[in-house]
Amino acid sequence: MVTLLKQSLARFLVVSLLFATPPAGFAYPANEPAASTPVQAAQQNTEQLQQLVAPIALYPDALVAQILAASTYPDQVVEADRWLQQHSDLKDKQLREEVDKQPWDPSVKSLVEFPSVLANLDKNLSWTSSLGDAYVNQQQEVMNAVQVMRDRAEKVGNLKSTSQEKVTHQGDTIVVEPADPEVVYVPEYDPWLVYGEPVGIWPGWYPYPGLFLAGPGIAFGFGFGIGFFGGYGWGWHHWSYDWRGHGVTFNRNPYISHSRIFVNRNHFNRAGGFHGGASGRGFGGAPHGFAGHGQAGLHSGAFSGFNHGGVARSNSFGGRSSFGGGFHGGGGFHGGGRR
Repeated sequence: MVTLLKQSLARFLVVSLLFATPPAGFAYPANEPAASTPVQAAQQNTEQLQQLVAPIALYPDALVAQILAASTYPDQVVEADRWLQQHSDLKDKQLREEVDKQPWDPSVKSLVEFPSVLANLDKNLSWTSSLGDAYVNQQQEVMNAVQVMRDRAEKVGNLKSTSQEKVTHQGDTIVVEPADPEVVYVPEYDPWLVYGEPVGIWPGWYPYPGLFLAGPGIAFGFGFGIGFFGGYGWGWHHWSYDWRGHGVTFNRNPYISHSRIFVNRNHFNRAGGFHGGASGRGFGGAPHGFAGHGQAGLHSGAFSGFNHGGVARSNSFGGRSSFGGGFHGGGGFHGGGRR
């Protein structure tokens, strides 16, 4: 009996040790940074900034402003794009009302007017993250890069006034606006060829259908009537770009991002996050905490851990979930446009 008890006790101890010891090759996940810990990425040089803004530099000024502001909230960009896909049945007034209820920053809400632009930011999330980081920390350099790229495109004949958009000069500044103030056309072009001398392709860049044109020129697809969202405080007419002050304006005031995803190296407040690169007011906050994960190479950002297909290599969404990449169905622009 004593021998049997000893054998049973020994087996119990062995089993207990097996459960208490992790299998070979397994490591418990390290504690992730607190949700409010922002990402500090490396400064981009002039060439990198030009490469970074190449996909949007030829867009109308107000749309550039919306994209730069929204890129500081890459978590909300993902949420908004996935929400829009899941609510494809919503149209016109019902869509506007439901978007207005969402807790997203006004810049993110405004991009619902341009579904392919929003989807492109989601699909190319590492680029979006790097754009947001650059705008927060290198605002003037970002806008200088936009002007340099516009000048290059104009000199090779690819940026000029058309029936879709108006290109004018204010001193040395190139301004791009819709030809019809009530209809916005998003130009389609190859951001690596449209500027004459080829631009290096951003690592992992995905050419989203409806925004990418194979070849060196520019084309225009659907035009979007912006009156549909005009009754809301986040719509098209509330956005512009102050080239003299080098900053996005919202409701005629300087816009500031309150996203806590990126460190503002000039105005970082360790007790309460940071205030974005522009001066003035901003709205909202990131509903989900993103922990930054570094990526080898020249480019970095809160989402540099995403691979070329848009699938997270590390669980960074709220410390738990991974985003699924893949093609967004029904490519190109979605509804509401005109030729």
